[in-house]
Amino acid sequence: METSTALPKHRRRQLRRAFLHLRVLLLTVCFFADAVVGDPQTHLLNNGCSQYNVTDRVSFLANLNASISDLRSQLRTSPHFATAQSLRSSDPVYALFQCRDYLSPADCAACFTVAGEFIRGCGAATGARAVYDGCFLRYESNFFFDQSTLPGKKGICGSRSATGARFKLAVDELLADLAAATPRAEGFFAAAEKGGAGDAMVYGVAQCLRTVSASGCGDCLRVAYESVKDCPPATDARAVDAGCFMRYSDAAFFPANQTMDLHRLLRSDRSGRKAAIIGGVVGGVGLLLLPAVALFLWRRRTKRIQQRDGHRGCILAATELRSATNFHYRDLKAATQNFSDENKLGGGGFGDVYKGFLNNEIIVAVKKLAIGSDRVQEYFKNEVKLISNVHHRNLVRLLGFSSKAPALFLVYEYMANRSLDNFLFGEKHGTLNWQQRFDIILGMARGLAYLHEEFHVRIIHRDIKSSNILLDDNLQAKVADFGLATLIPGDQSHLSTKFAGTLGYTAPEYAIRGQLSEKVDTYGYGVVVLEIISGRKNNDMKLEPTKQCLLEWAWRLYEEGKLIDLVDATLNPNEYKAVEVTKVIKIALLCTQSEVPARPTMSLVVAYLLTLSEIEQQLTKPTFIGSTSRVTPAVSHSTASVTISDFSGR
Repeated sequence: METSTALPKHRRRQLRRAFLHLRVLLLTVCFFADAVVGDPQTHLLNNGCSQYNVTDRVSFLANLNASISDLRSQLRTSPHFATAQSLRSSDPVYALFQCRDYLSPADCAACFTVAGEFIRGCGAATGARAVYDGCFLRYESNFFFDQSTLPGKKGICGSRSATGARFKLAVDELLADLAAATPRAEGFFAAAEKGGAGDAMVYGVAQCLRTVSASGCGDCLRVAYESVKDCPPATDARAVDAGCFMRYSDAAFFPANQTMDLHRLLRSDRSGRKAAIIGGVVGGVGLLLLPAVALFLWRRRTKRIQQRDGHRGCILAATELRSATNFHYRDLKAATQNFSDENKLGGGGFGDVYKGFLNNEIIVAVKKLAIGSDRVQEYFKNEVKLISNVHHRNLVRLLGFSSKAPALFLVYEYMANRSLDNFLFGEKHGTLNWQQRFDIILGMARGLAYLHEEFHVRIIHRDIKSSNILLDDNLQAKVADFGLATLIPGDQSHLSTKFAGTLGYTAPEYAIRGQLSEKVDTYGYGVVVLEIISGRKNNDMKLEPTKQCLLEWAWRLYEEGKLIDLVDATLNPNEYKAVEVTKVIKIALLCTQSEVPARPTMSLVVAYLLTLSEIEQQLTKPTFIGSTSRVTPAVSHSTASVTISDFSGR
């Protein structure tokens, strides 16, 4: 009988592949005994093993096996997404699996098994990936969950061709909608179809890793669009990148009930959404699109002319721009009814905030700053220079400013629900349920991760506290008030600077020594998370002495194994799982560790919040604020009403 070693190489590969698929079916039956495998979509798109090997093979393989087992265990209850990490040696493992949302649990399990077979074949490589139509599996020895686009991205065009330009137009429209809508969709997944003229139908999906930010998802999908925009007239194509996947086809490849209405996710100004890709479309279609482009520009101009009311039309148009605009003082005065008390929303250390109506239509918040103080001037310049080009769904947008007036003015998007502290300690206390609180916690983390790691310069906010977290109509968190923010050059790990922030939310190394890094924001974030979960201020002298300092009380409960006692009594216990809440509290404690390197990056915090795996890092006693032995920080410019005291746990 002929042995397998005597067979041609390609025949041996075919036999191995057939054996693998048989094994997949058998393992999947064991994985989901009551499920039926339909189509796991295990068509291979991209894979690879790192060219570098680990130093300690035995420990690494143990970590890898533990991570793969952890992923498999999580997929039993959450079949479409899981992350795992095993950090027990000098060669740690971070692993992530994500399945297309339209696949059944059984199909996801089958795809995971196929991907796992390849991953294990990489031996002791420091990293490996396997990307299929139906799923994505990757592991690395370094944290990668927040990566969106990397070298190695690729577009794969199909071999069949459609006839006529109408198909390409349908593809362009569908992919543009998917690229714009997916970063706003739940779970960063969208599936849709579009009918072209005649019988031209296109089906498409876009998906980002759940651990990337919304801005990272958008960046990745823009790259994905560029990778496949020239594939038509090919009837199908895929784009693969580190943080996203995009596919279109003239044949349906997902169930009809997965089709979404993308229009609800898209902004009303579709023109702005298409501006980024219209150049590529024109280049691909040529003269065919020129009449459509001309019609688009004419309609846009006509709409603005119809909305214009004298010079006020310029203000209305300014809100559509991506950078801050210098407004006329007279327009801001009219918009706020001469800064009347009826329009006053509140006040702070640097000025009062008023509700305004631009052109009697667009609602904005106008902050009026008094001229005469160097600190006010610095605050104003920081807001305008640092955040006028920062755009993220979890950061308040600065629409414009005015500096040629009796005062300085900053114009922001209007936040209907004001600030977070009102929901935690004010008149709306007890109205937030657990899911809303968790979404706020996650949104804050994503906004800070963008400032620290995703924007082209590193921005440190310096004053993270509940009153500087605003909530929009949907209670989505937006970090606000960047007047104290500063930049850290890319070649420096920290700055030594004067203290500017709020004591109680500020990290001790900054309050005492003026040592500023992004981990100062991480510390403040941890304190705010504890406030969100407990529904109380970080310092409350009205409580009994053992509970006056929130961070100290939380640590004591952690040592006693009673973290659940920290939860706000107004929360319905049936609306949350104790294990999930206690994990978030541990994340907050991790963010407030005394040692700066022990605090996680905000991108890692996002990953922790989105995963089911336990935090393996050992927690140590934080440096917290006590009620005795008061110590005044050896720096100036504090906006706080309390002083740091009783530095323990150092």
